[in-house]
Amino acid sequence: MLRMNANVFFDLHDKLVAEYGLKETCFVTTYESLAMFSWTLGGCESNRRTQNRFKHGADTVHRKFHEVLQCVVKMSSHYIRPQDPNFHIVHDRIKCDKRAYPHLKDCIGAIDGTHIRASIPEGPSKIRYIGRTGATTQNVMGVYDFDMHFTYASIGQPGSMHDTSVLFHAIENDKATFPHPPKGKYYLVDAVYPNRDGYLAPYKGERYHVPDFQRGAPPTTPVEKFNRIHSSKRNTIERTFGVWKMKWQILLKMPNYSIQTQKMIIAATMTLHNYVRLHDKEDIHFLRCETDPDYVPTIPERYKKYVIPPNASDSSTPAESGPNMDLFRHELATAIALSW
Repeated sequence: MLRMNANVFFDLHDKLVAEYGLKETCFVTTYESLAMFSWTLGGCESNRRTQNRFKHGADTVHRKFHEVLQCVVKMSSHYIRPQDPNFHIVHDRIKCDKRAYPHLKDCIGAIDGTHIRASIPEGPSKIRYIGRTGATTQNVMGVYDFDMHFTYASIGQPGSMHDTSVLFHAIENDKATFPHPPKGKYYLVDAVYPNRDGYLAPYKGERYHVPDFQRGAPPTTPVEKFNRIHSSKRNTIERTFGVWKMKWQILLKMPNYSIQTQKMIIAATMTLHNYVRLHDKEDIHFLRCETDPDYVPTIPERYKKYVIPPNASDSSTPAESGPNMDLFRHELATAIALSW
């Protein structure tokens, strides 16, 4: 399956050579290095399979993979960031939905976490990476805009760490790079996060997910109507994660690289995800999401046994919600119900 079309591949190649230090050697061109790298990430291909496909030795394959990886990770600071850092523009996914606009006009994106399998050597540190499922994972948190771009990523937190703790750690430790919501703006988050200034959570204990409403009766109360709109806009996260994992299937079965290399692979695939999204409006995976607002990509059958459930983190005492945001949510739910 193609991870990017030929024009995007050549444009990416030229950028890596001109701006990020990718170099050729006597026996391997920069084009071939990038092709081996994309092949490995896209299909979770082993070193041996890459040797057979490209007719190079194990050491060459290993060395070239890491050289390209370093270059793509250098790109990440230029591509994993908000395109509009001041968040002046109301996105069309909000503006063109009469049920969401003007109520969600100050929504700037969404936040959620996902678990990526991690290969961790035996030792005391391994325990921290084991969550409820018994698998070793990284708890990766992403911030997204409504164009399905990653605008920030927290990578490398152990799988046992609760989603709320990952968010608070990112806010506190990445102050310079975390895209903090300006005053009056907010991200959509799911029910595991607290409802606090800048982070709007749904009502707990009520129907929430889009299929719940598709299979049952339409929403009737202000709370259900709010949750229905919240879920329909926050599903950008599920679609973004789905496209990202479907394109770069190394994320579904991480090989036995060092943990530092595994973190770099996650950052590199997010960078490539954004690059393809920005430079190929006809990409088949993103185009499917644009034409069907309810479409969420599914994991290939051969990888389903490796899928980590969303609730893989250990449980945690939930952080308290903010009274200002609770009042704001109540007023928003009332306004949405009145205009429904």
